[in-house]
Amino acid sequence: MSEGTLYDKVWERHKVADLPDGRDQLFVGLHLMHEVTSPQAFGMLRERDVEVAFPERTVATTDHIVPTEPAERERPLADEQAETMLSELERNVEAAGIEFFGLGDERQGITHVVAPEQGLTQPGMTVACGDSHTSTHGALGAIGVGIGTSQIRDVLSTGCIAAEKQDVRRIEVEGSLDEWVTAKDLILTIIRELGVDGGVGHVYEYGGPAVRELDIEGRLAVCNMSIEGGARAGYVQPDETTYEYLRGKPFAPEGEAFERHREEWEAIRSEPDAEYDDVVTIDADEMEPLVTWGTNPAQATGIHEPVPDPDDLPDGKREAAREAQAHTGATPGEPMAGTDVDVVFLGTCTNGRVSDFREAAAVIEGRQVDEDVRAVAVPGSETVRLRLEEEGVDEVFHEAGFEWREAGCSMCLAMNGDQLYGDELCVSASNRNYVGRQGSTEARTVLSSPATAAAAAVRGEIVDPREVVE
Repeated sequence: MSEGTLYDKVWERHKVADLPDGRDQLFVGLHLMHEVTSPQAFGMLRERDVEVAFPERTVATTDHIVPTEPAERERPLADEQAETMLSELERNVEAAGIEFFGLGDERQGITHVVAPEQGLTQPGMTVACGDSHTSTHGALGAIGVGIGTSQIRDVLSTGCIAAEKQDVRRIEVEGSLDEWVTAKDLILTIIRELGVDGGVGHVYEYGGPAVRELDIEGRLAVCNMSIEGGARAGYVQPDETTYEYLRGKPFAPEGEAFERHREEWEAIRSEPDAEYDDVVTIDADEMEPLVTWGTNPAQATGIHEPVPDPDDLPDGKREAAREAQAHTGATPGEPMAGTDVDVVFLGTCTNGRVSDFREAAAVIEGRQVDEDVRAVAVPGSETVRLRLEEEGVDEVFHEAGFEWREAGCSMCLAMNGDQLYGDELCVSASNRNYVGRQGSTEARTVLSSPATAAAAAVRGEIVDPREVVE
């Protein structure tokens, strides 16, 4: 097993007890909630007449079911089920004394966008949430894990979860990313190389020159999709970039307290002689923008590379590739570049941050969305939206012909009415592309970076963003 890694240190600091089944009881430093996975957990507490143990360590927001069209956010919500879930969350957090970023609050947004930007997520924390993309928080040197409803109940009632320690795989990314090759392209490359189940039983420690060069929002995108690679969590060592990002955030320590915490954050970094269960090296120098051709994130290729022939793949991947290509219409031997596009979606907990929209705006500025494309931009939080509007970035999207929305998960999982129809092909800055993820079971989702998605919006086809900008 690994020794001396950040993961080992954080685990030991939060371990409360050895459990009879071989798992450990871990204390949760930050618990995040939203409206979809929490109502049942609160119901379990009421059945047992149990109160929330540490309300000050839980923060809630609403994201999955909230409408993103401004006119549709009036209460009660038109969707009766959505209104029921939101109302239940509001009642639960008020009764328990839990901090809540609701509709109308400038801090409302997607859980994994809100917590980092508010300074709630900090190095050395254990972070739990009833959402698989809790791995996102590892970008700040925390260990974030998605949990189920029964574990949400456990966190609310005891502040702890039962967990099994994982192996640690170090992913060393050498070289540097080229301009317009992004953190999203990096994580898609890693998942393509290691597979969607390659991380099972592991957490991923991302490091190396290319990772150190990423800003925090880039690191958030990488760690966010760790779960897509099968890893239980993913993290980056805290460093000066981390500390400067946190400094001045609303929930971060201030003044002398910040400096004291900084010393603690430094202490939880992996040791220079740390032992890992596995080390994988990735070269960033030759990386190009990637897009997916199939129905999972590992089925990806460089935008100019040919889609693989299933017969050329290992035995265990051939049938899945054939089924994926039958669904998406991708042609073996041909690149994805040039494929017609119906919809472009920008947003999500992967790529819904300020830098993501600036990146997309730099591609579309002075250009128009193709007349055959429906293009939707959904900031990951109201904080993100307001900042972009203060900078005038929203005007770039308006003038290009994008729909500019308010914060929510939106078309990522199509729970709020934002969805694909028929066999539409969507180039999406989201994280999952399985059949039916964005609504219609006939629709096709191509994952990409915000820059590549923006380029597709103006060209009406999949295209290298460097070709559009240059």
